[in-house]
Amino acid sequence: MNRRKFLGAALASTTAGIALGAPAIATAAASKETFNLKMTNAYPPGSPFYVQGPGSPMDFCKKVGEMSGGRLNISHFAAGELIPALEGFNAVAQGTVEMNAANAYFWAGKIPAAQFFTTVPFGLNTQGMMAWLYQGGGLKLWHELYEPYGLVAFPMGNTGVQMTGWFREPIETLKDLEGLKMRIPGLAGKVYSELGVTVRLLPGGEIFPALERGVIDAAEFVGPYQDRRLGLHKAAKNYYTTGWHEPTNVTELLINKKVWDSMPKDLQMIIQLAAQASVLESLSWSEANNSDALKDLVENEGVIAKPLPAPIVSRLKEVTADTLLTMANADAQMKTVYDSYMAFKDKHASWAALSEKPLLNM
Repeated sequence: MNRRKFLGAALASTTAGIALGAPAIATAAASKETFNLKMTNAYPPGSPFYVQGPGSPMDFCKKVGEMSGGRLNISHFAAGELIPALEGFNAVAQGTVEMNAANAYFWAGKIPAAQFFTTVPFGLNTQGMMAWLYQGGGLKLWHELYEPYGLVAFPMGNTGVQMTGWFREPIETLKDLEGLKMRIPGLAGKVYSELGVTVRLLPGGEIFPALERGVIDAAEFVGPYQDRRLGLHKAAKNYYTTGWHEPTNVTELLINKKVWDSMPKDLQMIIQLAAQASVLESLSWSEANNSDALKDLVENEGVIAKPLPAPIVSRLKEVTADTLLTMANADAQMKTVYDSYMAFKDKHASWAALSEKPLLNM
């Protein structure tokens, strides 16, 4: 090939390369767009797990910022710092903020079926819950439920099984529940109300003063570490367990759908993976800290920790089954979620009976 032909071929090749490369360059430039978002939270400043610490919303924001190389920056605001504790759903739906961290059962008054995406009394444990969400169609149903509100949601944390709660007086029979005033959210509150309990929904920061002053007689929050931090043991000494009301507890990451849809796919994936990592890390943190906290409460703070009496648990289970079925039959959305959840629960239970149960009973 002579020099003139060689230069001509080289120029043609270079021109073609520029033409082919231009869209890729433009795409790459577009992918560098930066998003600056605000996340509110249902829990007060400084709360371990729910606000700060390993696997917390603040930790999630940090993970996202680092994984995205600074292209996705999320400013976090605890309850009361930007909006009231339980206004996150409306704030994100209206576009006042782009994200919120809370629990889906806080929106029960607006969407009864949302409660299934936090926990279900006598329902799936943490392993089963995450399996339903990610492999059993639960996450798809969650998205469908929120779509009319312009929202997308993902799991972003998990406490594992929770304690039944703190009671100012011992609970020995079903009659002891009649007339009791108790702070408890979600489906368990519906069950308790069927047994004569007056249910109150209070943000975490308001539980201790209400229990201390006798405005409420009992309160459920999370578990030993979190409850000790709130000082609940200073207002009540009877600490019951069984985990019947919350065999798992999912933290909800709520996102404005228009904002979500505007993000490139890689940033969407970063959010999803950071949320999954936060679930594992927050659960690990909870499991690692609750044992020492419970030991301290019993040995040093005069707390009496024991299971609810079996007859009470048995009655709670009966009422739970009736309550859930009644609620499902009264609401089409809840019926859809209920059917999916219960079918998966039955399937998971058959496996757990051969795997987890024998191990736990050893």
